[in-house]
Amino acid sequence: MSAKKATGAEAPHYVWHDREIRFDSNPKDLDERRGEYKIDGINSVEDTKGNNGDRGSLIVTNLRLLWISHKRTSTNLSIGYNTVLHINIRKAKSRLRGSTQALYIMTKFGSSRFEFIFTSLVKNSPRLFTTTQAVLRAYETSKLYRDLKLRSSIIKDGQLMLLPGESVINTMPGIWNLSSDQGNLGSFTITNVRLVWAANLAQNFNVSIPYMQIKDIKTRPSKFGDALVVSTSPKAGGYVLGFRVDPDRETLDRAFNEINSLHKVYSTEPIFGVDFQTEAKPEAIEAVTVKRVVDDIEIVQQDDEAPYIPSSYLAEANKQGGDREVQFDQHLGLAIEALQGSTTTQNLWTVASYSSIRGPDGAGPGAGPGGAEAEAAIETTGSVFSNDNGG
Repeated sequence: MSAKKATGAEAPHYVWHDREIRFDSNPKDLDERRGEYKIDGINSVEDTKGNNGDRGSLIVTNLRLLWISHKRTSTNLSIGYNTVLHINIRKAKSRLRGSTQALYIMTKFGSSRFEFIFTSLVKNSPRLFTTTQAVLRAYETSKLYRDLKLRSSIIKDGQLMLLPGESVINTMPGIWNLSSDQGNLGSFTITNVRLVWAANLAQNFNVSIPYMQIKDIKTRPSKFGDALVVSTSPKAGGYVLGFRVDPDRETLDRAFNEINSLHKVYSTEPIFGVDFQTEAKPEAIEAVTVKRVVDDIEIVQQDDEAPYIPSSYLAEANKQGGDREVQFDQHLGLAIEALQGSTTTQNLWTVASYSSIRGPDGAGPGAGPGGAEAEAAIETTGSVFSNDNGG
């Protein structure tokens, strides 16, 4: 279904993409035409007005907005920028996001008005609003590339004020505009974008005809002699403009061939005037990945405090010659470091037992309760402490 069905075959150079609204178009109509290019694409956008709850993709080109359903590509929208009256941002009720900010687009095509509501399903992403507003603003400020203009302020000090990317191909004086009975003398300025005629005596008496709006160019006789006739498309008002080229037929033919040739070149590579620059584009992950590098550094740990060393508590702090020989002890049944002199582990065990029965203050046995039992224990082990003389 389309808002307006075309009658007859469309001319190859006919540009409907920015001037019509089409619903559920053929997939071929969604393809980019010559001179049309994609500016941005937002993957998760809901058509809240007509397909509430249906997720789709919104494509922003330099001529129109395209919305295509993820479920069925046959469900789609094509909204030409020339049909847009105004846009704003208001709250809408979405089945997928609830009450949230949405983009409202009010349009007019033919005698009908249409309202579209788009809701971004990506949280905290303003791309839907910023991109659409910026592209529509660029489209509105570049209409001289696409629209026929009469009596506009395009001449300054006798020179055409050029548009960005526009270049003058040729200028031809002695061109009569045959719109009135007596005609008006002026000149042609032929550029890569449009054909401009301006009167010599009044700068504001002019006409700017973009090649985009030219339907055909012919030469035919008139009451003023042979004339160059330029017909515009119905979308541009369907004007038929006649110009007499002085001084002779040869000059007329040269003007015809040059304008006709530029019109064909423009039809192949049209310039619609909507330029854009992508800012802050995220880099690919490969470009920002930093390879891991192992530092060639040896970390030496230093403690402020000296480490705990049990050997510092040994009585033999100044022993020479290192550790003593390891030998098997029959009493303990273990391998131990050899003891000094005639000391044995059995003797050391006896000394430990003796020390345990003395009082905590060093008092001898009998100084407290159980003194007699302690005295008997000492007599039993007294041989340990006797000297070599038996004293």
